[in-house]
Amino acid sequence: MNNIEKEFDRWNEIKKSIHEKPDNFGVHEREIWWLSLGINIGVEIDGKNKDFERPVLILRKFNRQMVWVFPITSRAKNLKFYEKFTFGDKEYFVAITQIRTVSTKRFLRKIGMMNNDDFRRIKQKFALFINENPQSGFSRRPKP
Repeated sequence: MNNIEKEFDRWNEIKKSIHEKPDNFGVHEREIWWLSLGINIGVEIDGKNKDFERPVLILRKFNRQMVWVFPITSRAKNLKFYEKFTFGDKEYFVAITQIRTVSTKRFLRKIGMMNNDDFRRIKQKFALFINENPQSGFSRRPKP
């Protein structure tokens, strides 16, 4: 068995225990949390460390069980798909194209709250991306 298979197996065991946890009712939009993101496929962002965790920004809370989150990273590979923000005294990037719908059971520890201006800017970039406005530079479709 190679290391990747071992990591998938270990993540599967952690995922089983997460499934048994109660929902986390105390999460809100704009909050930044550590979340058990897991081991993923291909270019999907993985979690790190023993709990396969990664910081995320809560974009939208739908109910007590389900939210949209953006993974956060300290490095951006392509600024077209990332939005920079400052938290504390460090710069981070939200991975716009890596939005995920997740269960609130995955939340581990609250880190803090993003400021309103950064959150508004990130939501605007996401809206541009979703609308695929050719002038935004996001669309892969040929320009008319």
